[in-house]
Amino acid sequence: MALHANDIEDVLDILGGIVADTTLVHDRRGYFAALYRQVTLEVQKGIAVGIFDDGPRMSAFDAAFANRYFTAYESKPAPTRSWRVTFDAIDNTPLIVLQNLLLGINAHINLDLAVVTGTLFHGADLTDFHADFDRLNDILADLIPKVRETIEDFSPLLDIMGPIGDGLDPILDFSVEKARDSAWSAATLISLQNQETRPLLIRHIDYGTSRLGQLIARPTEPAATWIRLIRRTESKNVPAIITALDGIVQ
Repeated sequence: MALHANDIEDVLDILGGIVADTTLVHDRRGYFAALYRQVTLEVQKGIAVGIFDDGPRMSAFDAAFANRYFTAYESKPAPTRSWRVTFDAIDNTPLIVLQNLLLGINAHINLDLAVVTGTLFHGADLTDFHADFDRLNDILADLIPKVRETIEDFSPLLDIMGPIGDGLDPILDFSVEKARDSAWSAATLISLQNQETRPLLIRHIDYGTSRLGQLIARPTEPAATWIRLIRRTESKNVPAIITALDGIVQ
């Protein structure tokens, strides 16, 4: 049965299943799924307390956004270059936990978020959605310190990445913030395309996103040396890491 969500409750149910399955079989794809579930829980809370201008719209948008991830997760190979690069790196490259998460963030935000936003909203509707789009940024920003604390419990040498970002917070914050800004710009361009030119633009965005994914998975020096050092002392207990990431806000 295909993984498909109609609202945010469906998204949480499906993500919960992915987290459980990946934990059971020690699948490192569960790192991003666990983090994604935590973000979705915060979005659900935001809808419940009314921080979004249109709660039902956000619930439907969240489902459409998540469905692109679900399609990539259950398809072999994944239907886009960005997710193929991500899953190939997770399966075949000795990544640290931070790289794993950034690969998922890159594919899902730089590509999927842009495509869903630009496809669903046009003109005045896109402009009207911008405020709620930005509120998602606030939710992610609030989670970053908790993500840092969780990863550092399993990755004691992660602080040596300070020279390329003054610690973990700026690395995650910069990556997420820049990705979401890029996604909004790309969504605006996508929304202006007709049915003939839109697929061409999306393929171009997918290619650029996949190239960034390759750089995340295989960074140049000196970052590559620092990552090798970090990985030597990082925990290899995949179920424990998934469980910890899945408990950030619970």
